[in-house]
Amino acid sequence: MSELSATSRTRHRRLREQGRTDREDLFAVLRAGFVCHLGIVVDGDPMVVPTVYGFDSGHIYVHGSVASRSLTSGATACVTITHVDGLVLARSVFEHGVNYRSAMIYGVPRVLDGEDKLTALQCLTEHVAPGQWDYARRPNRKELAATTILAIPLEEASVKVRQGPPDDADDPHDVWAGVLPLSTSWREPVTDPRATRPVPDHVARRTYGDQGV
Repeated sequence: MSELSATSRTRHRRLREQGRTDREDLFAVLRAGFVCHLGIVVDGDPMVVPTVYGFDSGHIYVHGSVASRSLTSGATACVTITHVDGLVLARSVFEHGVNYRSAMIYGVPRVLDGEDKLTALQCLTEHVAPGQWDYARRPNRKELAATTILAIPLEEASVKVRQGPPDDADDPHDVWAGVLPLSTSWREPVTDPRATRPVPDHVARRTYGDQGV
């Protein structure tokens, strides 16, 4: 697997031991979530937009309608994804921290159209809700026209991961120290009162695993 770029924007300067250089580490962070923050400049002011995403081996795809005017200017955008895995509670407050996985991606967004747009929208949908593209009604022409999908290349990216216990084992202060883990899980599906069909298998698997309801 190829290594991540090491540009002036993505080179690890602080906490280098938490840096990751394998491109598969980037994909692991992307697979683990579906919400990113898209950082752009709008009329001279910074804006950070939370939005869902999908990805393939070369691009991350995001909804861009909130600020599509600025995203067509050719300026670089910054996409960040962060997963919090736990609080690191040390013997001293100074050494407290967070176990996390994060990625930062720089690139010039490209607005997609035609088949590229439809393919990217399918990629995004299947990343967020696997199986839903073939289950639900697909977008019609009017809906597609009202949707902006942006492609940002994965050529310039940085990944950092922090795992494990506190780093102050040599601190003589006699208090409890350790990690308070944090996890996120899907809960019971809540059926729309107007729905007449049972929960489909591909949705149930998100909650119950391969054993179904």
